[in-house]
Amino acid sequence: MKRTHLPLNGLRVLDAAARHLSFTRAADELAVTPAAVGQQIRALEDALGVVLFRRTPKGLELTHECEAGLEALRNGFLQFEEAVRAMQAGQTSQRLAIAAPRDFTSKWLNARLATFSAANPDVKFLIVPHDGEVDFTQANLDLAIIYAEGPSEHEGVALAEGALVTVGQGAMIAWAGGPVVDAPLMHLGDAGLALDAAAQGIGQAQVPELLAATDIAAGRVAVSDRLPSAQTYWLVAPLPQWRQKKVKALVEALTA
Repeated sequence: MKRTHLPLNGLRVLDAAARHLSFTRAADELAVTPAAVGQQIRALEDALGVVLFRRTPKGLELTHECEAGLEALRNGFLQFEEAVRAMQAGQTSQRLAIAAPRDFTSKWLNARLATFSAANPDVKFLIVPHDGEVDFTQANLDLAIIYAEGPSEHEGVALAEGALVTVGQGAMIAWAGGPVVDAPLMHLGDAGLALDAAAQGIGQAQVPELLAATDIAAGRVAVSDRLPSAQTYWLVAPLPQWRQKKVKALVEALTA
């Protein structure tokens, strides 16, 4: 019988009925009715082409055919249990793989991870830099931070309202992926580099407000203009990763 055709529900009922030698007690264990157990056993017998139980004045007895397969069946269920435990252990591991833009990691994320780590000292982080394209199969990513108009096909939550702030003075500094600037003084690889250049007095830059928040609060740069933006930073993950307890805990901390 092909693996895709295995009658797993019937086999689970068979295991319980064989252990108890009672459809009633098997039904109690499985939270179904005795009639449902009987129907599953009859369907399994039809599928396998064998008789599994005999009714006697003393109760149920296993047939030779049933006894011949029980040990392998129970070993199989033990293997299923081991597989589930292994998957759950991976889900509750103390390692979080996060993809994030380099500038966002240095300007915003690292400080929050330090706070989270102080409260959760067993947690280890793997930070994978990205420039806009995120592959969740890479490094078995648990979570990603993207600068976008929404979470795309993933689950997600915005870290802040979208806004761009102009900081610094002088000619405009452009950055990859940022607003279009006519005849910029210089063109840099990301918003973090543009922000640092503005802080050093080279010129002015229009950057995401959340990215500049720490520098603004520290007085390194002053804001001369603020504009709403459709784009902001999002925490995103496919649904299976998003459901993990360790991801939920980090998302809650980062959005607090």
